[in-house]
Amino acid sequence: MKRMGVADFFCGAGGFSEGFSQEGFDVVFALDNWLPAIETHHLNHPNCDSKLINILELDTPQKIDEVVPDTEIIIGSPPCISFSNSNKSGKADKTKGLELIKAFLRIVAWKKKKGVLKYWVMENVPNSNKYTKNSYSWTELGLPGKGPELQIRIRDILNSADFGAPQIRKRFICGDFPAPKKIIDNKKYISIKNIFSSLGNPLEYKDKNITDPLYGVKIKSKYLTDHFYDTRVMNFEWQKAKRLKLDHGYMGKMSFPENIDNPSRTVMATMSASTRESLIFYSFNSNSNKNGYRVPTVREAACFMSFPITYQFEGGSEAVKYRLVGNAVCPKLSFALARAILKKENKIYGKRKSNDKIISKINLNGAKRKKKTIKNRKRDAIFDFHIPYLKIRNYRVSIDNRDSNFDKGIIKWKGVLHHGTGKDAKNIILNFSDARRLFYNAPGFRSFDRDLRKLAKELGLSHHKLQNDYILNSSSVGPYNLLAELKELIDNHYPERKDFEDLKHRKKGFSIGNGSMPLRIGAAIYSCSLIVSLMK
Repeated sequence: MKRMGVADFFCGAGGFSEGFSQEGFDVVFALDNWLPAIETHHLNHPNCDSKLINILELDTPQKIDEVVPDTEIIIGSPPCISFSNSNKSGKADKTKGLELIKAFLRIVAWKKKKGVLKYWVMENVPNSNKYTKNSYSWTELGLPGKGPELQIRIRDILNSADFGAPQIRKRFICGDFPAPKKIIDNKKYISIKNIFSSLGNPLEYKDKNITDPLYGVKIKSKYLTDHFYDTRVMNFEWQKAKRLKLDHGYMGKMSFPENIDNPSRTVMATMSASTRESLIFYSFNSNSNKNGYRVPTVREAACFMSFPITYQFEGGSEAVKYRLVGNAVCPKLSFALARAILKKENKIYGKRKSNDKIISKINLNGAKRKKKTIKNRKRDAIFDFHIPYLKIRNYRVSIDNRDSNFDKGIIKWKGVLHHGTGKDAKNIILNFSDARRLFYNAPGFRSFDRDLRKLAKELGLSHHKLQNDYILNSSSVGPYNLLAELKELIDNHYPERKDFEDLKHRKKGFSIGNGSMPLRIGAAIYSCSLIVSLMK
């Protein structure tokens, strides 16, 4: 039986191709502009014509037909960085991303007119949905002469976890294809724990059989690549990630470390250990004792993406392999799309067997991971953070240096009271006189004021010194350390209790909320106001 042919654009590591190949389709062509992607695709799909080409070069029908074969199916996943919410909070320039989407659609429209193409699928991040039209004219796609409009007949946001991937990964899927069928409901999602249990502790190599947690294939542990190496992270990295996850100024809490009873959150193309989106887990030694925190190995990340454990990634470094994995389409989602097409065609293809004989040129097993060091910040580095783990009823108190004139050498720190989130959020710059009037009648004020002034004297802060400590990541009193000291002082004098009465604030300067605020927030206001007022 002749199998339907597939052409894969922006093929990356080959996740999109892998799903169709597993369902028996003939992936005959793949294109990407990044050499590690093409090398990886060719290694895992050796019978496919994998080409290193910039899709923007295929800007005429003649050039398209010279390079791209006629196939019944076209799939593609244009680079998503322009549309991703992780890139400048989703406000990045979309021009490049839209140009690449049109280049892909140009090929689809031309091949569709020729009559062989029956189905096409495009995958991207959810935010790209807003920038993808329902139809594109022949002229709009830069094609000569006249031709039919390209209609996007189906568009949806699909979660890879619904199709068997152990990852919550929502993606915009559009094109002309039958809708895939979910195979898992959210109560039965495959968890991180399933992956960890199958692969084993990366710090404890054992000579045994490893069973693929998703596909059931068994291989010897010596053939499991990119897993048995140390991915533990430095303290300053996980501490920053923890702060951003558990104590973000205006966003909700996230798990720290990750809850392994759940599917993974979205795997990113860069495996950072110090951001809100970082995937961080406990690390265990061979005695099952915790010995720090770590990020997933490349193999674990690949399993989260639903790649088979035999799939290999050609990259000269861990970072390149992470990028190959994180930019891919989940094979389980691709498989579901392929199966839906087969069902509509009323065909059954023989499944492709996993190739456990291929090995990438660079195997990370046993590799020594380069540990990151704290780097000095730029002299005009901005700081803006609140007293840690002190957010009550949408109130928080921060210090920042945003009013500084760094070019003129003028450094100025200030305290700010925040209330609310989003468009309704209000920010009030703190004045010491107002803060004192607000807090003067609080219970235990004199004792708190005495200890606060004592702390200020011990720290000996000035506007310039605090900035220098921040720039140099000083182990003495930088702004993070200062806020932690204030939090400890507030906890000692005003521990978390429900019987503390709210402070009333009728004064115009504090006219936010409902005319009252939590006592501990009042203590935070007074603390930051006093400290800043005493700086020279």
